[in-house]
Amino acid sequence: MSLPADLQEAFDAYERALATDDVAALDDAFAPGPLTLRGDGDGLLMGHGAISAFRGTRGGISPRVLDRVEVRQLADDCWLIVATSRYDGGGTGLQTQVWQLSEGRWHITAAHVTGRTRSFDTSVWRTVGDPLYQGAFDGPLLGLRVAVKDLFAVRGYRIGAGNPTWLREAAREREHAPAVLDLLKGGASVRGLARTDEFAYSIAGANPHYGTPANGAVPGALPGGSSSGPATAVATGQADVGLASDTAGSVRVPASYQGLWGLRTTHGLVPRQGLLPLAPSFDTVGWLTRTVATLELVASWCLDDDAPPLPSRRVVPVEVLRLVDPATREAFESWAPGTVEEVEVGPLDAWFEAFRVVQAAEAWRAHGSWIDAHPDAVGPGVRERFAIARDVTALDEASARAEVERLATVIRAIVDDAVLVLPTTPGPAPARTDDLEHVRAATLRMTALAGIGGLPALSVPALRVGPAPVGVCFVGPRGTDLSLVRHARSLGGPA
Repeated sequence: MSLPADLQEAFDAYERALATDDVAALDDAFAPGPLTLRGDGDGLLMGHGAISAFRGTRGGISPRVLDRVEVRQLADDCWLIVATSRYDGGGTGLQTQVWQLSEGRWHITAAHVTGRTRSFDTSVWRTVGDPLYQGAFDGPLLGLRVAVKDLFAVRGYRIGAGNPTWLREAAREREHAPAVLDLLKGGASVRGLARTDEFAYSIAGANPHYGTPANGAVPGALPGGSSSGPATAVATGQADVGLASDTAGSVRVPASYQGLWGLRTTHGLVPRQGLLPLAPSFDTVGWLTRTVATLELVASWCLDDDAPPLPSRRVVPVEVLRLVDPATREAFESWAPGTVEEVEVGPLDAWFEAFRVVQAAEAWRAHGSWIDAHPDAVGPGVRERFAIARDVTALDEASARAEVERLATVIRAIVDDAVLVLPTTPGPAPARTDDLEHVRAATLRMTALAGIGGLPALSVPALRVGPAPVGVCFVGPRGTDLSLVRHARSLGGPA
């Protein structure tokens, strides 16, 4: 059976566009409208717009040749094409397409792609093992696989910090970071070292050197950073626990974007030795899991089991409700009708600015001399943030620190008799083509509350906005980390 000549021509043109990454031609090959489908191992995209947005950020495919093409006629104006391919670098792939004729043009109305099997996804992992490090052969964490963010010391490996130049120059670590060792002692095993945004100075999850990990919940969306690698590894089932850090939301944001449980621990509660710093005044350790049961196991093992009880009241900052997307506010208010009181925390711009300046000053102290010595080694975005950090004066920092101390008093007073409850992020994970600086600024205005207070914050996958998850964040008094986890578990919802 052979294709009609005009369909064969359209199929051949599509193959040429794939080979040359001709995005305009690829867009033209897919049927317009909201019902067009494209699926792959990362999930399903619906609508020409979503498919086009994904393709614009994907980059080209690896060189390959078609190996076998099978066609079947489904109707007078509809054909199925199934093709296998062989990649120049080894491996095979498969693509399935439904082509339909409309107004004299053949278009793809549905497609599914199975790419070649990779040993591991290098946008998610820096290195993996089976396992990389075996944990104790007994303990409450036995059998759990851990993705370690590439900021923590793992004996015998360098810290990569999301940057290949830094990795080349780093020395091998002589000891595990305490946060790593604790998990190993509990019976968990280290699956591998997972990617991070450069120096953890981002919350998007995009890395210009290694690529952007897939979002395990929303195909084509950002995974959230800077703990993007551990989050994606957990969301896609490649690990059970993500060992991560949170300075400005790097646990909470990917948890919200990918429908995970994410705990930012009380500042200073978990030892930070062996963790590459960004801003020590805010840096803290955290964990990402798919289930609250796993998170409770990890937190119960790693934290003292004498956490004080939580206040019974729950409050939400009115300033946050005004900031979040309308659909997110609607979902949040439907989730907690009449059970959360409103409270004022003051203008969120003040929280953001105080946090931003102190973070920038400390980031420059930690890495400024290296950045100056390697001006072209850092990608855009992070490079611009370090350029701003360079210009923070001692007077700027002193003023911001005074404001941080004042605001810390404000937020700690609120959580003394109430648990703060708010959407974790302003909305679902943005597409990779969205205005990320706007999203970043809005997000930091929310995450700075717990950061400035040094408070524990737990993101729970409680909301849905359309098909996408959005977290609800519980913020409690210092030291109530385990109580937050148990309280959230008692509410029901995702287990």
